[in-house]
Amino acid sequence: MSSSRFAFAGAAALALACALIAGPAAAKDWSKIKIGTEGAYPPFNVVGADGQVQGFDIDIAKAICEKIKAECTFVAQDWDGIIPALLANKYDAIFASMSITDERKKTIAFSKRYYQTPALFVTDKRNASMGTSTDAMKGKTIGAQSSTVSGTYLQDVYEPAGATVKLYATQDEANLDLASGRLDAVLGDKTVMLPWLEKADAGKCCQVIGQDIRDEKYFGEGIGAGLRKEDIELKELIDKGIAEILADGTYEKINAKYFPFSLY
Repeated sequence: MSSSRFAFAGAAALALACALIAGPAAAKDWSKIKIGTEGAYPPFNVVGADGQVQGFDIDIAKAICEKIKAECTFVAQDWDGIIPALLANKYDAIFASMSITDERKKTIAFSKRYYQTPALFVTDKRNASMGTSTDAMKGKTIGAQSSTVSGTYLQDVYEPAGATVKLYATQDEANLDLASGRLDAVLGDKTVMLPWLEKADAGKCCQVIGQDIRDEKYFGEGIGAGLRKEDIELKELIDKGIAEILADGTYEKINAKYFPFSLY
């Protein structure tokens, strides 16, 4: 055997010995966690008058942080860039009403679900008799928020059947176009659309049509915190926090603050 091979073998043995002495890489310190959210999806996450994010997602995240004894801060991020910013390490977790879907699982990991709701169609009251089948929507212009499961559902199911699909940066923009008569219908999360119909002046124009939509292929297993795949310890911590707030009544109190029905 040549001397160069001996030298390589010796160097490899030395590297292995050093690795064994050093032991495994130190685990990340999760005593401080930065959380990304959209800040434009009331009542789940919205930027308040004081410039701070608030809403159901935020209260749930804060309660989890308290349970796992972590100091958490929040960052508002446009929805279209919310996963790329997580992967770029701008924050550690996403709490932004993000559906757990197989497509997203190709890129990121998720915590256990912390809520689950269906989607529904809303239209102007003048179109109250309009159906929600693909045939009924043929020739109609329907909207949803871009980069959401509702948007994907419309593009995959209704657009090939002859509907025109318009996507918006925020749900509010889609809703306002509906109220202004520029859309025939909007598809959105039930827990977002019902408060808009009941509380917003613009929502007085409109009403629900059809039944709840729960197609698991698109709407997934529920809503979870988005995480980088390598941050296994953080996933375990957040899952633990979700279990604890469900068990001790904290979740129920937060739920009742926003909705008259259970989201879990």
